[in-house]
Amino acid sequence: QVQLVESGGGLVQAGGSLRLSCAASGRTFRTYAMGWFRQAPGKERQFVAAISQSGGSPYYSDSVKGRFTISRDNAKNTVYLQMNSLKPEDTAVYYCARNPEAYPGAWVMAERYDYWGQGTQVTVSS
Repeated sequence: QVQLVESGGGLVQAGGSLRLSCAASGRTFRTYAMGWFRQAPGKERQFVAAISQSGGSPYYSDSVKGRFTISRDNAKNTVYLQMNSLKPEDTAVYYCARNPEAYPGAWVMAERYDYWGQGTQVTVSS
């Protein structure tokens, strides 16, 4: 059973930064792409960013491109999301998830992920 545990959320003012972490259990972390999604109250879960097994080929939604950076450390079984220039509309619960597929077309779809973390709240005040 794979466990994904997010951390690093919190309350920040607009323009500020946060770094989310997602620690994964198991020995196969390096063989899976990883992604971040977010869900605001009353809205559908939204793709944020994803990264390939090796850490190359980061992929971002248009709404965060240029502000957020996804990275991973396979030695630590951890994926990160550095969030800069935060805006109130970034307020949401952020989830990390594991994707067994190797191409970006599959990374933007929540149904293509097989394990999810419990989420961490990010609140950006104006």
